[in-house]
Amino acid sequence: MVQGRGGPSDSPSPETGAPAGDVYEWFQRGMRLLAEGSPAAAAALLERAADAEPESRSIREALARAQFNSRQYADAVDSFRWIIDANPAEDYAYFGLGLALWRTGDMEGAQEPLAIAVAMRPDLRHYVSALKSVRATLRARRM
Repeated sequence: MVQGRGGPSDSPSPETGAPAGDVYEWFQRGMRLLAEGSPAAAAALLERAADAEPESRSIREALARAQFNSRQYADAVDSFRWIIDANPAEDYAYFGLGLALWRTGDMEGAQEPLAIAVAMRPDLRHYVSALKSVRATLRARRM
């Protein structure tokens, strides 16, 4: 697929099989695809970028978001865990991990990272709401 106005191609180059451009361009195009509502395409491009720059937390966070938004929840779990391992102070990664675990059906597993996210950022209502929902579901299941 070629982007408008003579932009870089997202199609693999015949020589390398990689998208045209460098890692930063892959990241930028992935972010644009994510913002435009194409999370699966973004995930594919951002995975390529993460493979090329395996220590980049910004690429990994974008990849995790793209995976989550394209319903690749198990992959998103792995990406959010990678971010937490790299920097345990990332409240958004705990929140994303909790949501991804929730979507995989692991309510018990979702509770802890959501609680950590809320402990880190009690001012964020969507964190609190997600934790309350998981805990309510767990209570209902125990009845």
